[in-house]
Amino acid sequence: MLGGCASSADAPNGIASRPAGRILADAVAAARGAATVHVAGSIEDGARPISIDMELVSHKGAQGRVAVDGLDLDLVELDGLLYVKGNASFERSVLGASAPAQLRGRWLKGRADAPALAPLAPLGQMRVLIPEVLGAHGALERGGAHNIDGREAIALEDPSADATLYVASTGAPYPLELVKAGTRAGTLAFDRWNQPVEVSAPSNPIDVRELEGAR
Repeated sequence: MLGGCASSADAPNGIASRPAGRILADAVAAARGAATVHVAGSIEDGARPISIDMELVSHKGAQGRVAVDGLDLDLVELDGLLYVKGNASFERSVLGASAPAQLRGRWLKGRADAPALAPLAPLGQMRVLIPEVLGAHGALERGGAHNIDGREAIALEDPSADATLYVASTGAPYPLELVKAGTRAGTLAFDRWNQPVEVSAPSNPIDVRELEGAR
């Protein structure tokens, strides 16, 4: 008897009949309650194009790669500390023209509120990044049913931004994909919800405070 029942991940969660604003609120709440998620894709943040491929761990940190404003970065956040290893453009943004000789591709370490690193901190904070991404919208409209990578979903459409957010309509109502068209075209995918992720600090980093003092 039990063998014929759908698992909780396959069972409808009821959001398909709810108003658009309630669906978004449910998606944000589900995301905030998750342990981990993988976020990947490219999208415009204000006037800045951002490419991201990050594993986020709630209340712990994150690891992955980010490209923003011509800066290509490996990023690790762990227990309030940021570790960043970037291209020459990033190194110059931290230290000026002497940066490549001093860093030579090594990791930088600093608190998430360190002036040189603070703009990057939200990219590694699950509790900040996902609500911030999902909250950037105008008036929402509920769209139709879709299948996103094998999972049933309902579309939330924002005509003012030419954007669509797909939210899982079975199991937990996790956001699955954000798609923007037009001049700000891009896609962010949210997957691997609650899968185990190990975040570890890079070895032998340079403390950013030492470099800032040397400028």
